[in-house]
This record gives sequence, structure tokens and C-alpha cells, in this order.
Amino acid sequence: MEAQLQVPYRDTAAHDLVWRLGEPRRPALATLELEVAGCRLELRLLGGSHQVVFTAPPSVDGRAVVSEVVACGTGAPGLPPAAERMVDGWTYEFRAATHRLAADHFGPRVDGLVARLAGRPDAIVGRFPGSPHAVTALLAGPGRGGTGVRWRTWHAYPQDGRLVATATTVRPRSRVNR
Repeated sequence: MEAQLQVPYRDTAAHDLVWRLGEPRRPALATLELEVAGCRLELRLLGGSHQVVFTAPPSVDGRAVVSEVVACGTGAPGLPPAAERMVDGWTYEFRAATHRLAADHFGPRVDGLVARLAGRPDAIVGRFPGSPHAVTALLAGPGRGGTGVRWRTWHAYPQDGRLVATATTVRPRSRVNR
């Protein structure tokens, strides 16, 4: 799904992004709702990047809800390269990397990403006005081996040639580790 976002591009720079876990749903500019591996996912494009809300199926251990936000805002700037949390019997793992690309590589890389995600029912791409490469994209799917879910995101900053990529996995915690 592609969304032409009718708001100004608000993220100022890649280094201004902040990662948060457990936030309530924020107002979204566009949302894609999916069922993946029996779990519910909401991929939400915000004026300040993305939010993913994961809801586990009902089980003996309760119903886990994980809300991930990566957006510019208050808090310690910069994304952690990695984070791991336990939430109601589920393991949440987050990874982030920022890539600086030369001007002649940035546009083709973003165009290639958008082309790979075009028409996919498990992806949402938001384009901000002002630059064809001001993009936030999300892709979701089942976790490795069909257990749990995973999603990837990309935040493109054409003004300085930075592409921020994140990868998240939420999977049931092994009974051996409990």
C-alpha cells in the first residue's frame, strides 16, 4: 500500500529519532492492519515516522500487546543499535542501523526499496511532499520458522542522504527459558 501523505515532512534528521516501547496508539496518517501467524499487527505511519502495534492471540499466559514507536521527539536522541525486552511471555528484539549514502546512491536505493514494496499486501510506504525520496516504509511477516512476527522499517532523509533501517522480532518465549 502506498500513501501520499499530505503533511509536512517533520523528521528533522536521522539522529533525532527516538525509540520507545509501550506507548498508546498515536494519531496515524495511514494504517495497514494485518494478521500474521495468528497475531494482529497495525503498521502505522505517523507525521513523525512510525508506530507498530502487535497484539498476541489469547493464550494461557494472557494477551500481550507491544507498541513500538520510532519518531523524532523528546527523550534521548539516537536509536539504540539493539534492545531486547520480555512482554507477557513474548520476547521483543529490536535492531537499528543508520546508513549514510552518497548523493548518487541515495535516490536509487530509496527508489529500489519503494519498487520492492509496491503492491505488497504486507507493506505500507508513505511519501512526504517536497521530495520523492522523503519516505517511511514498513514491511511485516511471520518470524523465522513461522513462529511469532517480524517487521522491518526504513526512514529516508534526503536532505543528508541518511537511511535508517530497523528490524524487530516478537516471538513466544521458550518454555525452557521461563
